[in-house]
Amino acid sequence: MMYKKGKIWTTESRLAYLLLLPAAVFLIVFMFYPIVFVILMSFFKVNKLGNLVGFFGTGNFESLLKLPEFGSVIVRSCLWTALAVAAKTAIGLVIALLLNVEFKGRKLARTLIIIPWASSIPISAMLWQWTYNNDFGLLNYTLRFLGFNPPVWLAFPRSAFFANMWVDIWCGIPFMALVFLAGLQAIPQELYEAAEVDGATSLFKFRFVTLPLLGGVLTVATLLSILWTFNDFNVIYILTKGGPANSTDILITYIYKYAFQYIKFGPSAAMAVITFVILMVVSIFYARNYFREGVQ
Repeated sequence: MMYKKGKIWTTESRLAYLLLLPAAVFLIVFMFYPIVFVILMSFFKVNKLGNLVGFFGTGNFESLLKLPEFGSVIVRSCLWTALAVAAKTAIGLVIALLLNVEFKGRKLARTLIIIPWASSIPISAMLWQWTYNNDFGLLNYTLRFLGFNPPVWLAFPRSAFFANMWVDIWCGIPFMALVFLAGLQAIPQELYEAAEVDGATSLFKFRFVTLPLLGGVLTVATLLSILWTFNDFNVIYILTKGGPANSTDILITYIYKYAFQYIKFGPSAAMAVITFVILMVVSIFYARNYFREGVQ
């Protein structure tokens, strides 16, 4: 053991810093540097090779205000996230409550619920693309068999938007269900037994026992779901590529198209910064509420 300026330095601490060094270098090179560079790009003119050629101030941000569809893309992104996260949370909580009850085949049901989440999202999106196919898809074939006249799901703005959203919900439900199930199993059964002794109904136990004790899990799970859903590039790009006529574009797909199809890196970097700010504000708001509840 060595002493230096009143602080204890040990061989173990030096080894710990040495082992952390590769991870720190990886984070700096592949995470922090790209973030800083994109922020710089948003304030500079950028040529078609992605090189900074001159300071532009807020010019890239001002150019976004001239895009007639930019406001609708932001509104659509928020609507997409709010509806999808609400559906994933509600359905995931219901499934978790069902899987928390003893019944025959519960282990098999818990295993099957993981499949959509464990599967690759691009592969799942491609499977749903075939399912939505008007001529060969299973969905429209089944609806016609039942006597309905189904729409061409991915050909019209509204149906394409909700078709994309359902695939995102389908992929995200298992994660929410498993997280909520873990939270439910951590609640002591003695609390439910005490509530039953007092004559509490199932709804009363859910409202005053389950939800308060599941609050922290709900907060963290919904925050993660918001971040992932807002940035869900794979589903929309594979199913519709933002179409028809950009009607299903959200910010993340619009940024990609603006950067790599229109070759406008400056404005696309400004959009990325706006996306970062939106998600940062939401994260801080959620974190403050979470820690405030924890202190109380």
